[in-house]
Amino acid sequence: MKEKFSIWTIGCQMNIADSERISTALGSVGFEESDDLNNSDVSIVNSCVVRQSSEDKVKSKLDKLSKHKKNTQQDKIIVLMGCMVGPKTDELKKQFPEVDLFLQPQNYEPLIDLLYEQKGIDKDGCLSNLDIKPRISSFVPVSHGCDKFCSFCIIPYRRGRETSREIPVIVDEVKRLADNGVKEITLLGQNVDSYGYDLSEDITLGDLFESLHDINEIKRIRFQTSHPIDMDIRIIESIANLPKVCESINLPFQSGSNKILETMRRGYSREEYIELINVIREKIPNVAMSADVIVGFCGENESDFEDTMDLMQTIKFDKLHTAIYSERKGTISQRKMKDDVPMIDKQRRYKYLNDEQEIIQADLNSKYVGKIDNIMIEGNKRGKVFGRNNQDKIIYVDNPHLIEGTLVDVEIDYAGPWAMKGNLVH
Repeated sequence: MKEKFSIWTIGCQMNIADSERISTALGSVGFEESDDLNNSDVSIVNSCVVRQSSEDKVKSKLDKLSKHKKNTQQDKIIVLMGCMVGPKTDELKKQFPEVDLFLQPQNYEPLIDLLYEQKGIDKDGCLSNLDIKPRISSFVPVSHGCDKFCSFCIIPYRRGRETSREIPVIVDEVKRLADNGVKEITLLGQNVDSYGYDLSEDITLGDLFESLHDINEIKRIRFQTSHPIDMDIRIIESIANLPKVCESINLPFQSGSNKILETMRRGYSREEYIELINVIREKIPNVAMSADVIVGFCGENESDFEDTMDLMQTIKFDKLHTAIYSERKGTISQRKMKDDVPMIDKQRRYKYLNDEQEIIQADLNSKYVGKIDNIMIEGNKRGKVFGRNNQDKIIYVDNPHLIEGTLVDVEIDYAGPWAMKGNLVH
């Protein structure tokens, strides 16, 4: 009987990519993947600590796994990986003594070593198969870590300094994915726009786009997440000039207040951010802009929040990811600032911002009605086939026979704030 493993993942696309790499590697050496985290021989929890709610869910999973191991499955291997694991693990070991291994992000080898020692797996074979699990659309990490040290963010302390993968290595991986049927890739980095800055040559994300653009089987290239400081003209022009690179950019602004941006240590002003958006829209007329924003950061008053609302309404984002600020242990804001905005004000601002954004999205999407757009079919949700266009907008199609990975034209007859619907154009 095959040994079974299970991976529970929470957090960003980088975590999903890490989990898929481990899944592919373990599957290649004879392990069978299971959905039953409790009863698997190897149970892996891939953690996120960006928000307190995520960390609480991780701890709950570990508590249940630990109890199950003590009561019924003594030889079970429990692994905690991801951003909850920093350079020092003494505190975690005290809190979760039943956990066998603590893995920092992208550090897979200790897991392979443990399974080699206890389960006798093919260590070399496992390490040689650390690729993303193939599907129609796949994530491809191109850099790891972050050098920005925003005051609210724990990521640089957990994922380390920025490190770029060499272009030939990435191209080789994408070619293997393409050979296995992948048609769309999303290039990932905590700060993907700084790709190549640590390499010896003068290389940018634009150069990587050009190298991947020549792979015939790859039809679309997406990327995330960007930082306003590193979104330079070479990247913008490569998006504009390369047809396969999708016209969709996620560019977090986090706050519309210069005072709050300074305490967040973001490195730009609201005026510089707006100017950058104008340059992008001038060079890429059909671009869809999305962003991240935090409400209720330390010291944010009503005037600061009004500046955020003004920026949002001025730019009119196609999508906005909103979060309420909460302290993360070890960050600059937790150590040196006071979380002084009452929760009732945070929640009120959060709701108001999201309500206004929903109106903006509905208005922007309404302009697609009556137009023909090209989408790649990705799967089935709620009994309907769906895909995304170049602007990363979800479009449902009333045709159950469309095959995943197919590029089709649809005429859009309905648009809401979160999705659209269209009919196949034959």
